[in-house]
Amino acid sequence: MKISFLVLALLAGAIPLLAQDATPPLVPDTHSETIMDTLIKAGPVMVPLVLLSIFSVMLVIVYLMTIRRGAVVSSGYMATADALLRKRDYLGLLAVSNRHGEAIARVVQKILDFTTKNPNADLQQVREIAETEGTRVAASLNNRVIHLADIGMIAPLLGLLGTVFGIIHSFGALGSDLGTARYVALSRGISQALVNTAAGLAIGIPAMMFYAFFRGRAQKLISDLEAATTHVLALLSLQYGKRSERMPVLIEDEL
Repeated sequence: MKISFLVLALLAGAIPLLAQDATPPLVPDTHSETIMDTLIKAGPVMVPLVLLSIFSVMLVIVYLMTIRRGAVVSSGYMATADALLRKRDYLGLLAVSNRHGEAIARVVQKILDFTTKNPNADLQQVREIAETEGTRVAASLNNRVIHLADIGMIAPLLGLLGTVFGIIHSFGALGSDLGTARYVALSRGISQALVNTAAGLAIGIPAMMFYAFFRGRAQKLISDLEAATTHVLALLSLQYGKRSERMPVLIEDEL
C-alpha cells in the first residue's frame, strides 16, 4: 500500500514536468533589431536624410578649420603690413599680401593694386575699393554659414514627408483584409513614421545650433576685418596727407 502511494506521488510530480517540456514557449524568440535595420525599414526618405547628416558633419568640420581668426586677420600679417605701410613700401606689401591667404590680405591687395595702377586717385576712391572688397568677403562668410541653416530647415521637412508615408502605410493596413497581419503592418507604418520624424529632428536641431554658433563667429570675424581695414586706411591717409603737404613745395620749385 505504501509502495503504490509512493508510485502515485512520483507520477503526479512528473506529469507537470513532462507537460512543461512538451508545451512550446508562448513568447516568440525575436532577435533585437540594430539601428541600421531600423533605418533601412524606415523607407526611402531615409536616404536623403542620411546624406544630409553626412553633409552637415562635413560642413561643421570645414567651418571649424576655416572660420577662425587666423583665416581672416592674423597678427603677424598686420604687424608686417603696419611696418611696410609706414615705410611706404607698397610693392613689398603687395608681395607679402600675395603670399598670405587671409581675408585682410586680399583686401590690402585690392587696395594696393588700385593705388599702384591709379597713382592720382584720392583717398575716398581708395576707401570705396576697400569697402567693396570687405563687403564681398563678409558676404562670402555669411553665405557659407547659411548652408547649415538650409540643412536645419530641410531635414525636418524630409522627416515630416517620411512621417506622412508611414501614416499612409498604416491606414492602408487598417483598410486591407489581412486579418491579424494588418496589426503587424499597422505597427510597421507607425514605426516608420516615428523613425522619420526622429531622424529629421536629430539632423535639423544640431544643424541650427551649429549655424547659430558659426554665425556669431562669422560676425565677430567680420568686425575684426573691418577694424583691420580701418587701420590700413588710416595709415594710407597719413601717407596721402604727407603727399598733399609736399605738393605746394614742389609747385614753388617749379615756378
